[in-house]
Amino acid sequence: MSADTRPVVLTGDRTTGPLHLGHYAGSLRNRLALQHSHRQFLLLADTQALTDNARDPGKVGRNVLEVALDYLAVGIDPAQSTICVQSALPALAELTLLYLNFVTVARLERNPTIRQEIQARGFGRDIPAGFLCYPVSQAADITGFRATVVPVGEDQAPLIEQTNELVRRLNQQAGRDILPEARALIPAVGRLPGVDGRAKMSKSQGNAVPLSASPDEIRDAVRRMYTDPGHVRAADPGEVDGNVVFTYLDAFDEDAATVAELKARYRRGGLGDMAVKRRLEEVLQALLAPIRERRRHLAGDPGHVMDVLRRGTRLARERTQATLEVVREALGLAVLA
Repeated sequence: MSADTRPVVLTGDRTTGPLHLGHYAGSLRNRLALQHSHRQFLLLADTQALTDNARDPGKVGRNVLEVALDYLAVGIDPAQSTICVQSALPALAELTLLYLNFVTVARLERNPTIRQEIQARGFGRDIPAGFLCYPVSQAADITGFRATVVPVGEDQAPLIEQTNELVRRLNQQAGRDILPEARALIPAVGRLPGVDGRAKMSKSQGNAVPLSASPDEIRDAVRRMYTDPGHVRAADPGEVDGNVVFTYLDAFDEDAATVAELKARYRRGGLGDMAVKRRLEEVLQALLAPIRERRRHLAGDPGHVMDVLRRGTRLARERTQATLEVVREALGLAVLA
């Protein structure tokens, strides 16, 4: 199948810090497969990262390279996937401005994803306007690339729904289909909990395992993992559900039969937490060692990584600009083009 006819997928990450195991389980692993079957664009969302980091823009800028290094280290191939920088794509900003005229503040506030994030960040009514309008910015990203597939976690699905609402409004306004709708691709592995058992792995909460973690950092993280507080002695029956160690084994251990056997033994009693943790540590050390080494090698040549970003952004700029011209014409704004 030629690159021109493959389905288009858009995915990416906010550039607020290096990526971690939660990103790998939830999205990076899917991207490695999708780059062979889809025309894949990976967006380094530095502009969107400013929506709640405007007081520290340097952090956002510094982490563009860090996230790009993680992409390349896990095996993203720039010959197969286009990696680009959001702030260098002016068409996306103009599309966002145009789309804001087709959505109400009340609809933005009803978006469950945004509502939950506002509550989690404690904004109250002091919500940055850029943060509230995040669904519109994401709609501009998705439609700007004319993506029809968007890999997201289940909690992000309402953002794709709102994108498609905007697409239908704009197509209706234009009197023809100028933009395609997109479908959410939900990964088989749900959101990976933090090592402390909290619902979300997060750098800011100190419960994440970065992809660049050293052997000692991996060992320490596994030892700190939440298990079953009622499993005091190895002989005691233990709970598997909600046990972070088993959640990670399900996500990363490719030997499902052995994991099933460990679960059965743990439930019966006779298997200690440290034995299960040793198994998980072996799995994570084997997974992260080659990623860490490739990242170290790539970090020694930042010029090469920046060249990858320049090439990808140049291609992305052409594609998103073409979409902007179609939208402007449909809205009667292309009189001087």
